[in-house]
Amino acid sequence: MTGPFVNLGQVAAHHARERPDAIAFAFEGRTTSFGAFAARCRRVAAALVADGCRPGARVAFLGKNSDLFFELLFGAGMVGLVTVPLNWRLAPAEHEQILADARADLLFATADFAAAAGRLALDALGVRRLVEIEPGDDPDRHFTAWRDVRGAAADTGADTAVAVGRDDVFLQLYTSGTTGRPKGVMLTHGSVLGALELAGEGAEPWRQWTPDLTALVAMPVFHVSGSGWALGAFHGGGRSVILREFSISGVERAIAADGVTHVMIVPAALQMLVDSWERGTAQAGSLRQIVYGASPMPPVLLNRCLALLGCDFVQYYGMTETCGSFVALSPEDHLQPVGNRLGSTGRVMTGHALRIVDAGGAAVPAHVVGEVCVRTPGVMAGYWNMPEATCETIDADGWLHTGDAGYLDDDGYLFLCDRIKDMIISGGENIYPIEVEQALASHPAVDAVAVIGIPDERWGESVKAFVVLKPGAATQAEELVAHARTAIAGYKVPRSVDFVATLPRNASGKILKRELRAAHRTASDSALA
Repeated sequence: MTGPFVNLGQVAAHHARERPDAIAFAFEGRTTSFGAFAARCRRVAAALVADGCRPGARVAFLGKNSDLFFELLFGAGMVGLVTVPLNWRLAPAEHEQILADARADLLFATADFAAAAGRLALDALGVRRLVEIEPGDDPDRHFTAWRDVRGAAADTGADTAVAVGRDDVFLQLYTSGTTGRPKGVMLTHGSVLGALELAGEGAEPWRQWTPDLTALVAMPVFHVSGSGWALGAFHGGGRSVILREFSISGVERAIAADGVTHVMIVPAALQMLVDSWERGTAQAGSLRQIVYGASPMPPVLLNRCLALLGCDFVQYYGMTETCGSFVALSPEDHLQPVGNRLGSTGRVMTGHALRIVDAGGAAVPAHVVGEVCVRTPGVMAGYWNMPEATCETIDADGWLHTGDAGYLDDDGYLFLCDRIKDMIISGGENIYPIEVEQALASHPAVDAVAVIGIPDERWGESVKAFVVLKPGAATQAEELVAHARTAIAGYKVPRSVDFVATLPRNASGKILKRELRAAHRTASDSALA
């Protein structure tokens, strides 16, 4: 792979020259070569310009995975636009909040979300056009016709070129904020390329993206584990097989029919696969590597995987803000574990720097718990329209503070102890308690509420709420859950609700969630006794 490239559009042009007939993307029976992909992206770029979009504008995507998403992503990037994929699992009010924050010019929605997108207050939000991401012959409604009609100038050689550099934002992924406001993580062309270039020649062999690899894109493209995984395969000249969404049958078909070699998956989805494969006759087949991350891996599940499947395993630890992973537990560490290393997240990978710091920002020695900080070429430009949050996360020396607590052992293996922030990770989805607390607190019977994450065998963690009712008020857990569901996505609502007389607080009135976690553990232990 030559380079370095200045922007992602140059990567598409490079592969169109070097391997025009090789398959870049496969989706539900439809394949796209590198040559065809680059040509279609140029049309998308021209169509966006024809629609009045200017460099720096945001275009949003609402829907499950599609190969056409990547045409939009690269086409927008070629003319300096920023793609904002929305989490399709969010509630309509949350979609509107993100669209308003991003100031999206256009909204592209897959067919199964087009009606829902049409019910959003698009005019009030400033969204000028809604385009359905499916084949069709109406250039006002369907992506392929919109691309080929409005973008026809690209085929005539008309100049729609825009100077796009590594500092220009390419992708804006939203994560939930600890204040309840979603944060738009701005990943530049340089952020993405910086992360991908580290997985080229000179990187650990099991980390390198090469043209002979076929990646399964089963995680959602609104996550860096979905979009970033496909970008890695594309950058290396490999093929991406895209699933609309994760399913056991979809994974099995992709292995059997498409020869998938590399899979990125969260532990909850991996458990579903293993449960099915232990009962049936499915085989790993072409699989060479399974990468897992995004939430804790139960040791029992990992041991089942190692016993059942004959492929390599790699654990990645990273963040959206770092354009993916910077720490990894290698295949060798899985096959020949030393001590308790399977309980770690691994060691920092080539090209990144890692340190653990105390509350004052000073580095701490091995085995001392502190905050995990990283310095990496993949670091975000910042949070969109949130300069204070950006400064709190990235210090003056370029170290990104993850908010995770952990320690390094004598050999440099990172062990995570807890999250400094109270984020809950359920099935690979990030859930911030304050969002759930605000939804529950809006119920007229609720006086006070605290939300924590508790261990869950299937999902890693599940949401648990402790609720204090107002004097004389009465309600049921089911009613509170239904109320919360009207304001937040279904996966965020509590799976259990405990009604309590008071919540533990410190002298300043802050709720002591560590005491709630301890009380839950004690109650669980008593129930098992």
